[in-house]
Amino acid sequence: MLDLLKLAQQMQGISQHLTAEATAAQRRLKLAQQLLSEARSHQLELVERLVEWSDRLGFAAAYPIEPLDTCVEIAATPQQHTVFATDGSQIAPSHHEIAYCYLINVGRVVLHYGQNRHPLLDSLPEVFYRPEDLYISRQWGIRTEEWMGYRRTASEATVLADLAHSHAPPPPTSRPHPHLALLDGSLIHWFLEPLPGDARDRILPPILTAWERLRALRIPLVGYLSAARSGEALNFLRLHTCPHLNPDCQTYCPGSTEEAPCQVFAPLRDTALWGLLLPPGQRSALWRSSAKILDHYGPHRIYFCYAHVGTEIARLEFPQWVVEDRELLETALSLTLAQVQKGYGYPVALAEAHNQAVVRGGDRTRFFALLEREMIRAGLKNIGTSYKEARKRGSIA
Repeated sequence: MLDLLKLAQQMQGISQHLTAEATAAQRRLKLAQQLLSEARSHQLELVERLVEWSDRLGFAAAYPIEPLDTCVEIAATPQQHTVFATDGSQIAPSHHEIAYCYLINVGRVVLHYGQNRHPLLDSLPEVFYRPEDLYISRQWGIRTEEWMGYRRTASEATVLADLAHSHAPPPPTSRPHPHLALLDGSLIHWFLEPLPGDARDRILPPILTAWERLRALRIPLVGYLSAARSGEALNFLRLHTCPHLNPDCQTYCPGSTEEAPCQVFAPLRDTALWGLLLPPGQRSALWRSSAKILDHYGPHRIYFCYAHVGTEIARLEFPQWVVEDRELLETALSLTLAQVQKGYGYPVALAEAHNQAVVRGGDRTRFFALLEREMIRAGLKNIGTSYKEARKRGSIA
């Protein structure tokens, strides 16, 4: 039980710390805004330096493909349009339960606007219990709980493509209105980068196959990041602040780069700077991410921009084929902004997909009750949770 009286004694120190941090952040913001203006005058030179020295940098800097100070008004949304979204949840495996297995539940949402059609709101559960599902990841040193999360990411992409394929006519059939596919979170799957190749090849190909299906249908895909923590765009400005002609971090700043001269505005995030620059309803310049994992993405390399959606600065990510098609890009931006407005600050389709996917305490109890019933029917004996789990569920207090 949390002792609130003892906790309250620590609150004053926290508030003083946060006040000091807020003051320091304002100074960093002013400096970053000044550096952005200066870097704009020789942006091409900085991009060339980034291309030449990218393998020697101690940080990940994105490539701007538009002027740094770009602010573009997002177009209005057509009355008729359709939005697809998926999100996932899970029940993690536990040796203390009646059986060692896990469940992935993917929420599905299809919203039709201006068409007098019923929406789709449901979920697709899948139980994993075979040894090849539970233990295959251990050969690569990956815990089953982590592997479950990776499988969930792949399932979300596959189900999203299935939704689009079943509700949108494929080209060259003409569509009377635009469509949008939405995913919650980043399309850059950083967690795959340190994995062994065999492990990565079981997760990434299904995701890219799903994206390719969306590409064939000409349905733009957007990864929506609320409260994004990335600093990829600001890291580009570090090339401008580097005191050396050649930004060779491995030579001039070996080891940790936290004290490097170019870290004048750390730990500022991209969203903080673009919060000063973007009026509501506008987007920033487009950037190409330099994450190493994207070398495995092929034609689906990820680009991003920041958009002022009214309530916050959101990071929007797109595969390369969306950015290269101006019509798809405008559709993606317009429909995403409309989703945020309809959802009062967060895309309504993603919120509903989460609500469909989330596994609550009662759902978990019913899941294991169903499992217990089937095990009894199969003739298994001595079924039940461990004494530890049973005792934790009760209390003498």
